[in-house]
Amino acid sequence: MHAIGIDIGGTKIAGALVDEAGTIIRSDRRPTSAGDPAEIEDAVVAMIRNLAEGEDVIAAGVAAAGFIDASQSTVYYAPNINWRNEPLREKLEARLDLPIIIENDANAAGWAEFCFGAGRNYSDMVTLTIGTGVGGAIVSRNQLFRGGFGVGAELGHLRLIPGGLPCGCGAHGCIEQYGSGRALLRIANEFADAGGIGLGLAAARARAGTLTGVDVSALIQAGDGGALAALRQVGSALGQACASLAAVLDPQVFVFGGGVAVAGELLLEPIRAAYLEHLPARGYHPEAEFTTAQLVNDAGVVGAADLARKHVIEQ
Repeated sequence: MHAIGIDIGGTKIAGALVDEAGTIIRSDRRPTSAGDPAEIEDAVVAMIRNLAEGEDVIAAGVAAAGFIDASQSTVYYAPNINWRNEPLREKLEARLDLPIIIENDANAAGWAEFCFGAGRNYSDMVTLTIGTGVGGAIVSRNQLFRGGFGVGAELGHLRLIPGGLPCGCGAHGCIEQYGSGRALLRIANEFADAGGIGLGLAAARARAGTLTGVDVSALIQAGDGGALAALRQVGSALGQACASLAAVLDPQVFVFGGGVAVAGELLLEPIRAAYLEHLPARGYHPEAEFTTAQLVNDAGVVGAADLARKHVIEQ
């Protein structure tokens, strides 16, 4: 039974026809304007029709950043699209002869990793997607956790530093401000300004006129001391957050995805160290494992498709 997964990003929409084993049969991708909800809806409808043509498709799942209600139908709020209490599922089903579910993009990616990727041998998993911000997904006892209203697992907004840096969510001190790609760039620029270990960062900034994530990533892979120190600082913040999450959720594994996680063990090492340093009652219970995501850019569409299939089967 094939299902379709759609992943709506800020500048593009990705889609795929996915089988029961999580394998992508064929895919589609097209740019879109995040500021035009009608254009996005039209693009999603066209993509689903294209991917479903000539295939036995039982459902489609649409993943997007934002707050999705517990029934997987209404977008309460989307930060990058002008959706406010948007009945997206109803609108799409009115135009398509398919059952539709709507899902948070981090939940969809996390579910894909749980079913087909780095979390497939576990029953309890936390996924942290380390990109511009920090996304999260929780699986507990083989079930995706959404919370009472559907908007749970916003792990990037776990409070790490009381009264800390302001966050786009309106709070201060969220992990997103210390453990994200944006945070890595901020810290790298601070090191560049300070000189010392930041000389390589300062030189890269002088050459390019501005320091980008690509620059910092290249310096990390090249072993630059300043870039590695910035990465360790980000990893330490994430490790502290994981210790707090472990006290509540007791996961067997933490899976890290997103652009920053491409650093692999260079990121995981400081995460593990800070996690163990801050873990409550260390030594008196098993400790979680740490690994990087396996599905990478395909996780969103694969997870959205599988959640749609699961929804139809369980009805």
